[in-house]
Amino acid sequence: MLNLNDAYAIIKYIGDAKKKTPVKVYVNSDKIERTSNDDFKIFGSCGSFIIIGDFDKIIEYLATLDIKEEDVYIEFDRRNSAIPLKNTLHETARIEPGAFIRDMVTIEKNAVIMMGAVINIGAIIGEGTMVDMNAVVGGRGILGKNVHLGAGAVVAGVIEPPSADPVVIEDDVLIGANAVILEGVRVGKGAVVAAGSVVTKNVEPGTVVAGSPAKVIKMKDEQTKEKTKLMEDLRNLD
Repeated sequence: MLNLNDAYAIIKYIGDAKKKTPVKVYVNSDKIERTSNDDFKIFGSCGSFIIIGDFDKIIEYLATLDIKEEDVYIEFDRRNSAIPLKNTLHETARIEPGAFIRDMVTIEKNAVIMMGAVINIGAIIGEGTMVDMNAVVGGRGILGKNVHLGAGAVVAGVIEPPSADPVVIEDDVLIGANAVILEGVRVGKGAVVAAGSVVTKNVEPGTVVAGSPAKVIKMKDEQTKEKTKLMEDLRNLD
């Protein structure tokens, strides 16, 4: 089993992985017979078919049938990809359209992944945590429970360079829109990172930081807690 805590192991996995270009191919032809193999599956009948699988293998197959180009339409969104997208059908979380989540990402109960979010291999999204629109969680990034990662914010990935430590965001942290958390930084429990901040060093629990580079501006108080509280209804899956 791949050790997702080891950047070198992830790099080797990517290097060794069979690169694929998954496609959906629509074909009008009476020459096709329904069949399936390790490279693609064929669905349809009566001269109208959909072939789902690896582009190169499907093209090889169609070439053997001498099918005309005008009878073929191809849908694709990547080329020579090493890591597939995560199958999220069985996750107990809210995942909105347009989120890109790679395989071997952990998504815990009642997390929320919004439109346009990008989450790379080895990342962990804790229970009740929201990754807001267009936010990025890089490889091996760790978000604890009940974190809010604001729209456009970036948790830096640490697959390359492999020697860097992953970013760790502890429980109950709020990170404002367009903030950037750099490699190796730990943001302590209950802290608040202001919008647009660039965090270059560890943040102590319960502090509020702002600026570039981010500095402590105060301790979290009742007014801050009220402004940054999470809403349970956004995490309700019923």
